[in-house]
Amino acid sequence: MKQLLVLFAMGALVLPAAVAAPDGAALYAEKTCIACHGPKADKPLLPNYPKIAGQNAAYAEQQMKDIKSGARANGQTAAMTGIMHLVNDEEIKVLAAWLETLK
Repeated sequence: MKQLLVLFAMGALVLPAAVAAPDGAALYAEKTCIACHGPKADKPLLPNYPKIAGQNAAYAEQQMKDIKSGARANGQTAAMTGIMHLVNDEEIKVLAAWLETLK
C-alpha cells in the first residue's frame, strides 16, 4: 500500500500543470476585437459600431453567438461574421464576462 501511495505521489508531481483559463483582455486583442471596438471597447473605429465596454455579459454573449450562427444578420454584423469563426463558445463567454467589467 505504501508503494502505491509513493507512486501516486510521484506521478502527481510530474503531471502537467492545469491549463490556465483564457484571459478576456488577451482574447480581445488576439481575436482582433480591438481593431473595431477600440483598445478599451469604448471608442469604436466607426461611429456606427457599438461601444461594448460595460455591456451585460449575458447579452454580449448571446449577441456574439447569434452573429456567429447567422441568427443575427442585421446592422453591422457583416463585419463581425468574418471574425466570429475564430472564436469558440468558451472564448465568447470569457470575452463577454471581461467586457462587463469595463466601464
